[in-house]
Amino acid sequence: MRIIIMGPPGVGKGTEAELLVKHYQIPHISTGNIFRELYKDRTTVGKIAKEYISRGELVPDDITNEIVRHRLNHQDVKKGFLFDGYPRNIEQAKALDEMLAKQGTKLDAVINMTAPEELIIERISGRRVCETCGAVYHIHNKKPKQEGICDHDGTQLIQRNDDLEATVRRRLRIYKNQTAPVIGYYEKAGAIIHINGTQSIKEVDAQVMKALGETN
Repeated sequence: MRIIIMGPPGVGKGTEAELLVKHYQIPHISTGNIFRELYKDRTTVGKIAKEYISRGELVPDDITNEIVRHRLNHQDVKKGFLFDGYPRNIEQAKALDEMLAKQGTKLDAVINMTAPEELIIERISGRRVCETCGAVYHIHNKKPKQEGICDHDGTQLIQRNDDLEATVRRRLRIYKNQTAPVIGYYEKAGAIIHINGTQSIKEVDAQVMKALGETN
């Protein structure tokens, strides 16, 4: 199964992606996570990407596409994959189509999740993360046992720069201007599934599974 999961930041893509990856036993490819790993490894590409991400801007297409092209050459994607956070614009979508065509494959489905903007802002700006283990918390919905401290390793929790409210609003504007048109691109291809992201995790997953033809 080759899937793309789309939607604005904070709509719940990551949670549904985890369920899909577990169900289909396919790798979860998040360009955001790849960029963060590259930055952590102090690579030049990682540093460049970090500058754009910290400002709430998109990493240039040539950099992003090259990283995706490299990832698609790995053995674990031969039986399928799930992309989260890519493609972010029509140029990237066309580039992905070309990459898959060269491999003799194509997408099976594009899942588009939606939610009101103010709900998204509340979800993201309330996130706190552990830099040591990567655990994610929320000041309202998923509080740690001790305020500001990771349950797993006692590390001080932080708010990432790209989770600040001003940055989130900027990211949403960029999404509307650049990424939302990709929905139209995939609608023309007849591969898109629209899902209401304000529902519970269980309800969202049930709708996705039904749309993908899973009846059980």
